[in-house]
Amino acid sequence: MKKIIPLEKNILIKLAEAEKVTKSGIILPGKIENEKSQQGKVISVGDNKEIGSKIKTGAEVIFEKYEGVEIEIDKEKFVIIKSKNILAIVD
Repeated sequence: MKKIIPLEKNILIKLAEAEKVTKSGIILPGKIENEKSQQGKVISVGDNKEIGSKIKTGAEVIFEKYEGVEIEIDKEKFVIIKSKNILAIVD
C-alpha cells in the first residue's frame, strides 16, 4: 500500500465494510450496500499534537456521514476527514 500522510488536523481512516447480514441473520437489501460507512479504523493522523493526544492510530472511530474525501487505494476504501468531524471513539 502507498503511504499517505494526512496534513495538519486531517485523519486517514480505512472504512469499515457495510454489513450485509445482521447478527440475527436478517439479510439487508442491496440499497444498503451503496450507503457510505460512518465507522472505520484510524490509519494515520496529521502532525497536530492536539489530535495525536486524543485520536491514536488503530482506534475505531465514528464520524459524520457525508464528510471527508473518499479515496480508493489497492481496492481498499479510505476517507480523509478533518478531526472536528470525528464524533466518537469506539472502545
